[in-house]
Parts: sequence; structure tokens; C-alpha cells
Amino acid sequence: MKTILVFLLTASCSLLTANAQTRDYTRHVNPFIGTGGHGHTFPGATMPFGMVQLSPDTRIDNWDGSSGYHYSDDTIYGFSHTHLSGTGIPDGCDILFMPTIGEPQFFAKEGDKSVNGYASKFSHANEKAEPGYYSVKLDDDGIRAEMTATKRVGFHRYTFPKTDKANIILDLKWRDKIFQTEAEVVGNRIEGFRESSSWAKNQKVYFVAEFQKKFTDTTGEIENVSGPGGSSAVKAAVKYRVRAGETILLKVAISSVSIEGARKNLAAELPGWDFDKVRGDAKAAWNKELSKIDVSGGTPDQTTTFYTALYHTMIQPNIFNDVDGRYRGHDGKIHQLRNADTPVRNEGRFGPNSAAQSVSPGEPAIADRSVRVPSEHYTVFSLWDTFRAAHPLYTIIDQKRTVDFINTFIRQYEQGGRLPVWELWGEETDTMIGYHAVSVIADAMAKGIKGFDYEKAYKASKHSAELDHFGLAGYKRRGYISMEDENESVSRTLEYAYNDWCISKMVAVLYTQRAEKYDYTAEQANKDATLQRLEKEGDYYSKRAGYYENLFDTASGFMRPKKNGGFIDPFAPNEVTFGFTEGNSWQYSFFVPHDMRRLIELHGGKERLAAKLDELFTTNQKLAGREQADLTGLIGQYAHGNEPSHHVAYLYDYVGQAWKTQKYVRQIMDEFYKNAPDGLIGNEDCGQMSAWYILSASGFYPVNPGDGIYVFGTPLFPEVKYRLENGKTFTVKASNVSSKNFYIRSATLNGKQLDAPILAHEDIMLGGSLEFDMTDKPHPSAFPSSSGPVTTLPGTAVAVPLISGQQTFSGSTTVSLSTTKGSSKIRITTDGSAPSLKSPIYAGPITISTATTVKAITEDFLGRMSLVSEATFRKRPNDWTVKVVSGYSTQYTGGGDQAIIDGIRGTVN
Repeated sequence: MKTILVFLLTASCSLLTANAQTRDYTRHVNPFIGTGGHGHTFPGATMPFGMVQLSPDTRIDNWDGSSGYHYSDDTIYGFSHTHLSGTGIPDGCDILFMPTIGEPQFFAKEGDKSVNGYASKFSHANEKAEPGYYSVKLDDDGIRAEMTATKRVGFHRYTFPKTDKANIILDLKWRDKIFQTEAEVVGNRIEGFRESSSWAKNQKVYFVAEFQKKFTDTTGEIENVSGPGGSSAVKAAVKYRVRAGETILLKVAISSVSIEGARKNLAAELPGWDFDKVRGDAKAAWNKELSKIDVSGGTPDQTTTFYTALYHTMIQPNIFNDVDGRYRGHDGKIHQLRNADTPVRNEGRFGPNSAAQSVSPGEPAIADRSVRVPSEHYTVFSLWDTFRAAHPLYTIIDQKRTVDFINTFIRQYEQGGRLPVWELWGEETDTMIGYHAVSVIADAMAKGIKGFDYEKAYKASKHSAELDHFGLAGYKRRGYISMEDENESVSRTLEYAYNDWCISKMVAVLYTQRAEKYDYTAEQANKDATLQRLEKEGDYYSKRAGYYENLFDTASGFMRPKKNGGFIDPFAPNEVTFGFTEGNSWQYSFFVPHDMRRLIELHGGKERLAAKLDELFTTNQKLAGREQADLTGLIGQYAHGNEPSHHVAYLYDYVGQAWKTQKYVRQIMDEFYKNAPDGLIGNEDCGQMSAWYILSASGFYPVNPGDGIYVFGTPLFPEVKYRLENGKTFTVKASNVSSKNFYIRSATLNGKQLDAPILAHEDIMLGGSLEFDMTDKPHPSAFPSSSGPVTTLPGTAVAVPLISGQQTFSGSTTVSLSTTKGSSKIRITTDGSAPSLKSPIYAGPITISTATTVKAITEDFLGRMSLVSEATFRKRPNDWTVKVVSGYSTQYTGGGDQAIIDGIRGTVN
């Protein structure tokens, strides 16, 4: 009987999988979405998370050419094998090929600069793109170019008219600054490499290009370029005589390791020449990935927008190791991944029989907490963007890759000295801010995902948090980053605080894991040295997680930049300044996802915070200050085109006004996501813009990655099915949802009424059904508890005092101090000594008439003290005045009108 039961269960699971695969999900994908406007996507052929992205290049440079392609262009320069999806900085476009007719033209003039001489006009009417396939007619020579790909090999098919002068040109100089290139003809192959610098400062790409048809001749030119040792860039052409309609096939394998690595990739992945089979295999691979989420009942445009978004989340990160497991590490050396058959310990908090355990479909049950993990090493981690929604999405539909990503992070830490920030082609670019790899790690640990070493991941996270670069030294010393310490000081402080909360959550998991492993009583736990250390470290990072409060202005309700112990004046929340990262105070003042309880208190209660959110979405204020192209998709001062705003519409759930979350989330989905080339309101950013849509359309979103909780928005489709790796299915139903019925009247999970707009990750992974009853009017009583998952920091950070006064003065000046906690005391010194709990208590404004350094601490009602706040006030060395006769840029004020005579020497920042 048991055997029959097992057979029936297996057959049932197989039938579900087969049914999922009968639907062609790729027909709902439009790879041109995001190729116009500022989406910065590309339409070419790639496999899910593949090393190769074979796509047309239509731009030489500029911001909207970051992916190499823009829909407004009408010229194709060639087809290259690496592309970035939705980034704000150009790179990639390596190893470019282009078919032509006539004598090869390697160089031409375009205005005052040299460009390639083989470009061709094209029309979108003769262009087609689908997952794993791209084709276009090159109008100048009447050539049809088609592309498909395996993970590590690009496959070209060119169909020519009759000619004795057909060429396929190779350009190794294209776009980037070149250090060195090399190409050698070996039989019907060209093998070589390109070493270049752009966003990644020293990128190495090795390649093997194999032609199915033996070429009649080759020609080439070398253009001298500046580089080490007087290096040169290679351009070459192979020549053919062809019949009308004859096709020439070309396979190009790449590697970051060596030419031999590229040879192995070619032999393993594409030994034959069947283009249509490879195209079909790519389509099947994409259908397998896209079938992880099944949506039904939406309009055709909604369905296309959804599956294109899912497609975009699966383009990057990219596999970076060769088929033999070798890859280029962050130390510039070649490393070897462990053999796929090597057992790997599951370092997780859950036991072997837990439902939260990550097991791929079809794998046997795990009895000894060891699994066989065939791993990959990845690259292209846009973590400032993707920690918010893309990586949380992967924890639902792709836990195996989540493990590979984190193991990649750990290797990058071991080889490069810290966790990745914005990693590209095996290098750290240090673009953007924070150390958000810790968010990805903490989120996986909180969700019980196994397959990586928790202790090692925690050690890497601590190391990254204890460095002194990018304002961290000032952050640790002051409890915030001052403008003297580092630019973008407010954004850095807020994001470091969230990152530190993530580390404290890792500590909590490790503490629980160890306590459960030894089955300690409370008394035994108190004697365990490791648990004592973890408790101390958890409290330390939890306190740091509260440092955001040091930049909160209770008078205005905004996060504000500080300088010399006080807030910078003048201040306008709509002004984009160097105190913020791609944003302003409106967009950043709500980034405290890990401590909403205290943010609500700082605003004076839920109603006051709700009013502040209302003002954000309805203000008539316009953007001011620095020009910032990323700030698009505005609703008031909410900016959906850039990531800092992505969680904000969901914050109404935390203040008992969930219907407003539903209203704004639906507005964002309807207005800012379209089935059109300009269908993304901002940069795609390696899947984040799309992941927001996928999760939001499902009815929930991870406001605070690391807490294992999702909060409700509003579902877009009548039904969404998540097919999970553990074989279970989680279904979201909203049968009466429509363009008018987007408000939630009630919600049930597996038939049980929900009293709060929240969903636990473990509820998703257990399978089941979440059902929404939708209505056309706001329903304030939908969730009786009227609150989202309001967390409390276990450690308490006492906010430092605010010191206000004129930094330079004539005669005398008045200095005042204040704190965000009204019941606290401020203790002060003016003689340069460090304040303590024995220092005088501040009683009111003080007048100074000589150069003075004021230092102060906050003492709360429990006798705990803050870090030291410090300000130095200087008497003016003269009585000069300044008359401004020519206005200066608001981006670079240099300290204001009096800066040239105030006697203050600025830091580099």
C-alpha cells in the first residue's frame, strides 16, 4: 500500500508539472519593454541567469545607452555577447560581430570621432524578440541576423543575399577603453581575448568563435590605442562567397578564465549546429522558469507586463564560472568550485524534517542534514536595488539560486576582503551605498533557507560593518554620518542602520540555533560563552540599528543632514542635495523599515505618520536642487522610478490605513508599468523594478527584508499560483478584482479570517490559499488589528543631542541643545573634555564669546547614555563681508555666501 501511495503522489506531482509546462509562458513576454524611455533593458537572446547576453548594440555611449540598445535608435553597430539589464552606468557589449557585404570597412568618421564603418540601418518592423531568441533585418545589405544562446555560448545565424563579398566582422575595440586584445585564426575558429576598462576597471573576456562554413579569406586591421605596453585593439573580418538565401552559422563561447575555458564551454554546451534546436531548448528553459508563477484572469497587457517583469528578474545575476567550475575571483586569481558531488553541510536553524527546508523537486528526502549541491558562482549584483524585492522574490521561487548567491558573496568576501556592494564581472565597483549583501543573507536565514555556512556569513557581515570607509568611521563614532565625514550622509546613515538590524537578526538566528542544538536550559545558556558573545553582539548591532534617530528632526518630521553637531540650514525637503543618494528628504525620511514602532512614536503616533504619508503623495512641491535623472514616476514627491521609494506606499499598513496602500499600489501598477518600449518608469536595475510589480500584483510586498513578513497591497489578477521548489503550491485568489474593485474588504488564509494585513513567509512555503474579497470602496475595518508587523529593536540606541548655533560668529553667539526624547537629560562640557553621567546637566541656551568646543551626551530615564555629540564654534578672524555678484550652482555651494571668509577649512567631502 505504501508503494502504491508513493507512486500516486509522484504521478500527481509529475502531472502538475506537465500541466504547467503545456502553457507557453514565453508568448506573454515582450523583451522590448524597458528598451525605450529610461528602462535601459536590452532585447537580445539570453538564458535564465546566463553568462551570455547576445544582443544588438545601437549606441556607443551615454546614460540611455547603458544596455547598449535604445528603442529610439535606427542603427545597429553589431551584436555583442555581454549586456547589463537596466543599470544606470554603461558596461559590457564585449566581443562584437557584424555581418556585412562588400569590402570590410573597419573605421569611419562620425562628426569628429572615429566609429565603426560597418553599421547598418534597421527598422523595428523587421525586428523580433522573445525569450532566448532575437532577429532583425539589416537594411543596408539585406542580411537577416538571428540570435539564440545557451548559458555560455551565443549562437548566430546570418542569412545573406547572393554575393561574392560576404563578411563577418569581429570588433574587439568596441565601446570600452581597451588595455589589450588578441585574436588568432585556428582552422575555422577565431580565438582570443579582450581586456578593457569601463565601469568594471579591469574586465577580461576570453572567447572562441567557431564558423560552420570554412571562410575563403580573412583580413584585419589594428588600431593603436593607449594602454599598458602600447597595446592595440583588433578588428578582423572573415570572407565568404554565398548563394542567395544561404545561411552562415557562428558559435561564440566566452569565459572570464581562459581561452581553454571558452573551448570547454563550447564543447559542453553547443557541440552541434542545430540553431532551431538551441532556440527551442532556450524557449523550454524559459518556460520552466516562468512557470514558477502562473497568473490568470488579467487583461492581455497585464499578463504580458507581468511575465516580462518575471523574465527581467531572471536575466541577472549571471553565471560567472565555466562548465568545469573555474572562475575569476575578486583577488584576480582563478579559483575552482567544489565538485558538484561533494556533500555540503546544511547550516540552518531548522531540523532535517522541517517544512522550511530547501529541497529541489525530485530530490530524495534528507536524513543526515547533508545535501549534494551543484553550485554556480555568480556576478552582477546590483544589491542597493535588488535587496528590496528581487532577492526576497528569489527566496520564494528560487531558493537554490539564493543559496548560490550567498555562497558567491562568501567567496567574494574571502577573496576580496568584504561582502559585495555593487559587484560586476568579478570586481567591486563600490557604486551606491550600504552593505546590502547582509540583507540578502539575513532574509535567507530568517526564512530557514539552508546550504550556506551561517557562521561564516555572519563573520563576513560583521567584517563589512566594522570597516572605516564610506563614512562608517564617523557613523560608529557619532551615531550618524555628518556632512564633514562623507557625502550622501543621510542616506548612508539610514541604510547602515537597516543593515545593522539585519546583522542583529543573524545573531538571533545563530543564538537560537546553538541553544536548540545543545538543548540548553536558561541557566545553562547563561553559562555558554558563545551565547554570551552573541547576546552582546546582537545588542551592539541592534543599538546601531537605531542610529537613524540621530538625523530625525522632530520639528519638521524629516530626516536632515547634519554638520558641526546641528542640522544644516537652509533646508528644503524637496531639494536634491549631496546629503542624499539619488533623492531628497521626502523620499528618504520613511526609510526605517526595521523600526516602524519608533518611527511612529517620533512622528507623534499613527495618525501623524499617516498625515505625513498623505502629504508625501499629495504635495505640490516640485523637485529642486541637483538634477537627478533617476527621479521619475512622481506622485507628489513619491518617486517610483528610483528604489528608495519602493516600500513607502505600503507603510499605510503600519498605521491602520491599509486602504490607502491599496489605492496607491494600484495606481502605481496601472500608471507606471506598460506593455510598451517605454513601459518602465525608471531604470529596470537588474530586476528590482520588475520584482516590485510581480510581488505587488500578487497582493503582498516585503517592506522589511529580514523579518520573514510580507504586508498586503492589492492583488491585480483573479488568481496567482506560486509553484514552489518543495512541490507545494501557494495560490492567491481575488475572484472579483477589477479596475474598480481594488480595495480589500476581507482576507482569509486557508479559510481563516486574517485580522492584520500581513503574511508570513512560512505560510507561503507551506502552500495553501490566500483569498481576498475585493470591493470598489475603501474598507477601513478590513483588518481589525489595524496594524502591520510593527517590530521593536531589542537593543536601545539613545539618540545624541542636537547642538544648534552659528558655527562662526562675531562678538558672541548663542548655542542651544535638544534631544528627540523629552524625558531625557543632556549632559554637557565646554572645555573640550568628554562628557559623562557626572557632567553638568544642560539647563538652557548658553552664550559663548570665544572659540569653544561643545560636547554633549543624552542620558535617558534608565541612566543609559548616548554617543558624544560635538560642535566647534569659532570667532570670526575678521569683520569682512561678501557680496555675491554671480550666482553659484545649488549643487556646489561650498558652504554658502560666507564660506570664503568664515575661516573654516573643509574636508574633501
